Amino acid sequence: MHSRENGSGNSKAFGALLRFHRERTGLSQEALGRRVGYSKSQVAMVERGERPPKGHFVSVADETLGAQGALLAVAEQLRTSHMPSWFDEYAAEEAKAVAVHTYANHVMAGLLQTEAYARAVFGCHCPPLDDETVEGRVADRLERQKLFHRKPVPIISMVLEQVAITRPLGGPGVLREQLRHLLDVARLRHVEIQVMPTDRWTHGGLDGPMILLETDEHRQLAYIEGQDGGYFVSEQAQLGNLLSKYGILRAQALTPEESAELIEQVARGL
Repeated sequence: MHSRENGSGNSKAFGALLRFHRERTGLSQEALGRRVGYSKSQVAMVERGERPPKGHFVSVADETLGAQGALLAVAEQLRTSHMPSWFDEYAAEEAKAVAVHTYANHVMAGLLQTEAYARAVFGCHCPPLDDETVEGRVADRLERQKLFHRKPVPIISMVLEQVAITRPLGGPGVLREQLRHLLDVARLRHVEIQVMPTDRWTHGGLDGPMILLETDEHRQLAYIEGQDGGYFVSEQAQLGNLLSKYGILRAQALTPEESAELIEQVARGL
């Protein structure tokens, strides 16, 4: 089953607090909606953490429900993360994971990106992001990379399409620095990085990128990201298919040693 995860942890915390204060005052979702200019279903989405509160929702709800600033305080936390709300749930699982396996086919995997490369990636966003959001997302992306040095260390493997190591996002200098960083990460004992060459006649991952996680509770999840958001796959049949695909990808890709040689070769040519 595909289960879309649109709400961040902070969104869910705000939603739970909103519901607590609403029920404490005996106000229905519909009645609160009339006060804040939302429909009943929109209030329900906020309470489930599926929709961030916008406009005057927080201030009006806080006053209407007599929350004495509690809703305002939690809402402030919502503004500290620049990640899209649909990604925040994944980031929380990734930070705790005991294993992360990634297939990236267009750009360098986010966990591997340098500051300059990440800034170039977010600079390509359509519609364009404002400078504050770009810098915030770059910072969030770099923060995720603490995973590599977390204790206990997780098992990490990545299969990158060759185009991801040759596409000069940000210019040749940015890519050169990115490839040197990639080689440094690949030297970590708990990390294996492989490149999928472009001259293969067969390919196990034509359906697109994916990330496979083993959670801190040793539960397996797959995460798929597309144009409008991301979702988890947890049902065994579909999850099993993705695990099989990733195994085929690793078998088809260059070995970690061959991949390092190719990455070094591309870096020298820049």
